[in-house]
Amino acid sequence: MKSETFELGCYYHIYNRGNNSENIFIEEKNYSYFLQLLKKYILPVADIYCYCLLKNHFHIVLKIKDKLPGNFESKIYLPFSNFFNSYTKSINKSYQRNGSLFQEHLKRIKVSDENYLKQLIIYVHLNPVKHQFTEDFKSYKNSSFLAYLSNSKTDLERNFILELFGGKENFLFSHVEKQIKYEGVIEEIDKMDL
Repeated sequence: MKSETFELGCYYHIYNRGNNSENIFIEEKNYSYFLQLLKKYILPVADIYCYCLLKNHFHIVLKIKDKLPGNFESKIYLPFSNFFNSYTKSINKSYQRNGSLFQEHLKRIKVSDENYLKQLIIYVHLNPVKHQFTEDFKSYKNSSFLAYLSNSKTDLERNFILELFGGKENFLFSHVEKQIKYEGVIEEIDKMDL
């Protein structure tokens, strides 16, 4: 599948996993360092809507800004390349490893409409449950979910997303409802004699 090219003013779901499915986050401090680099390299060119970082992969939903600083408009990929190269070099140096940390190139899917954007944000926040890192996505600390329930300062586009969902209560309800549906499907599959 060919990757989408980044376009100004467009929403994207970006994701990738560790090379050979190895962990890209080895210890807790790696998650915060990844977010520091995300802020340094990606915030100047994109608005971040949500993220989820799991041991061996990540998901980020963002929107490329309408106008970019410097010469980035002709090289939108450059901040992303710098971001992932910087993180890889740090992990390689810290853990005496060599070579590529991430599998192939960054995967990206263009988000076509606001309904898809809403469903995608729920999907990203429920990802720790899907991959059995936790039974309760609300307690998973390496995702953006808790920032939406908080009033603390954030670099996320919290107001836009909460308005999209119709407020904080609807945001929470939409996530919980989707998890209940998801768990129901899993229970039904478990009951089947496959």
